[in-house]
Amino acid sequence: MPFNPSHAHPAVTPKLQHGFTLLEMLVVLVIIGLLAGLVGPRLFSKVDQSKVTTAQTQVKLLRGAVESLRLDLGRYPAPEEGLSLLTRRPADAAQAARWRGPYLDDALPADPWNQPYQYAMPGADGQPFALFSYGADSKAGGEGDARDIGILPAQAR
Repeated sequence: MPFNPSHAHPAVTPKLQHGFTLLEMLVVLVIIGLLAGLVGPRLFSKVDQSKVTTAQTQVKLLRGAVESLRLDLGRYPAPEEGLSLLTRRPADAAQAARWRGPYLDDALPADPWNQPYQYAMPGADGQPFALFSYGADSKAGGEGDARDIGILPAQAR
């Protein structure tokens, strides 16, 4: 019988090494970096726009709650009471008896930039109240994502 070396010792056969070289890993990292550089700015602009949209939606929600409160109390919250009247009963006993709140399902939300919504009287263009966010810069005025969002006060225009 002829001798076959592969049958004599099966463990002798060389094993193939699997893995990545340092050069291959560096190339992949460079490609990922390039993709992040191209896609990242577009994604961040969408995040900024979604914050503006969220603020607009929250202002509409808060406006509805303020209008519901007005129907119950017969008045809008005074500037010193502000939006807290949506979640807390008024101090005046006669007003407290008519209050049917809380007018929000959850706590009073902060704007998407973690600042409180602003409430003032009167609003611009004959609106009875102003309800707005200062936007990304948390300052009055601004442009783009930093513009004021919502029902603006009379003096802001």
